[in-house]
Amino acid sequence: MGAKGCDCMEITIGMKGVVRTDVEKADTALEVGSGSLLVYATPCMVALMEGAACEAIEQAIPEGKTSVGTYLEISHLSATPVGMEVRAEAEVIAVEGSILTFKVEAFDEAGKIGEGIHKRALIQTQRFLDKAYAKL
Repeated sequence: MGAKGCDCMEITIGMKGVVRTDVEKADTALEVGSGSLLVYATPCMVALMEGAACEAIEQAIPEGKTSVGTYLEISHLSATPVGMEVRAEAEVIAVEGSILTFKVEAFDEAGKIGEGIHKRALIQTQRFLDKAYAKL
């Protein structure tokens, strides 16, 4: 048993996550304000990559905790038109205390469209929210 009675596994190097979506007009650079073209927006690719990282560790996070993104260095390598499926893959490549490092990649039906490194921190959910909302 993990923390707080959670039947969670330990987060380890090699854990993987994959998420997919279809590119719609709402996912384009023109629509999200990150450019002027109707192609898959970099911010949307980033969100998909973060989603894959979350998916990789979801079953291993104890109750009362979650992860938050703290660092991302990516390259957006190729444009994707509306109508194509995209997928992101993430793999845990380092675990240093509460800091998790992921290799992230994104693909469309024609090949790789992005790659990079992403870090997430494991945090106590309520304490994090309390601190954030104390700013109000």
